[in-house]
Amino acid sequence: MARIYATSAQYEQYTGSPAPADVGRLLAYASRLLESRVFRLCWYETDPDGYPSNPLVRSAFADATCAQAEWGEEVGDTTGAAGVGWGNVEIGSVRLGRSLTATSAEDSPGRQIAPAVWDHLRSPDLTPDILTIGLVVS
Repeated sequence: MARIYATSAQYEQYTGSPAPADVGRLLAYASRLLESRVFRLCWYETDPDGYPSNPLVRSAFADATCAQAEWGEEVGDTTGAAGVGWGNVEIGSVRLGRSLTATSAEDSPGRQIAPAVWDHLRSPDLTPDILTIGLVVS
């Protein structure tokens, strides 16, 4: 079962705006992205469902998820597909080009980690005894 770290009510509270009609999809995508690129590289205690058991960590994960979903909306790429498909771009005297075969969704803004995610996860309230970022063990 996929974990979704924030609710539409939390998204509305975070952004101060009504949630878009597809907020469930946005939060699910943001949760999957952050889980695969950030949360899995952190140490924190979990409840039986795999969510952070500490309320401060759980709240930070919810805020980070909302920030990531909002980022997708702001950059206009909520699926990671915007980086695919451009070869040549010309603006005035500036001309940029790249091979279409070298372009992947990894290049798109929707696959980037929103800067605000790190702000939430680096809060001084998140002491190393409840959240450690970048912990790798074997």
